[in-house]
Amino acid sequence: MTADHAQAQDQDQAAEKVERFEVSRAIAAPATRIFGLLCDPDGHVAIDSSGMLQAADGEAVRAAGDSFVVHMDREALNDRPMGRYDVTVEITRFEQDTLIEWTPTSPALQPSVNHHFGYRLRPTANGTEVTSYYDWSRIHERYRAAGIFPILQESALRATLGILARTVERGA
Repeated sequence: MTADHAQAQDQDQAAEKVERFEVSRAIAAPATRIFGLLCDPDGHVAIDSSGMLQAADGEAVRAAGDSFVVHMDREALNDRPMGRYDVTVEITRFEQDTLIEWTPTSPALQPSVNHHFGYRLRPTANGTEVTSYYDWSRIHERYRAAGIFPILQESALRATLGILARTVERGA
């Protein structure tokens, strides 16, 4: 085996082990405005690029441990015949105007999947650098063995950041 072939094989194996996507974007709006939208259940629906989030019920979240319900439609992705279903978005990490992370849960999915989504915000001179991430490194082995992760691609995170920017930059 040549050195180039061995290096390419190592890169392929490393790519297969990726269990987190992270994308960032500069947004011309203050962190407080962006974070307010991310704490609002309807805000999640408004910026979703996948088309799966249809509606939400619940109050704005204010701390880790808070939750709200999202009404989903998996047919938007046309990859699994799950149809319409609900998930509870459980906030797992919360730092006002800086970090929000959650995991979707459902009584229909036992054991819990344990994949996490989140946003980190960093104020800049012209607004806020927003980093969106999707982490499936802690999923239960049952779901790992099914080979269905990641359920979203990195491009979906990037597109959602674009919708977020368009939404919060109006009137900024």
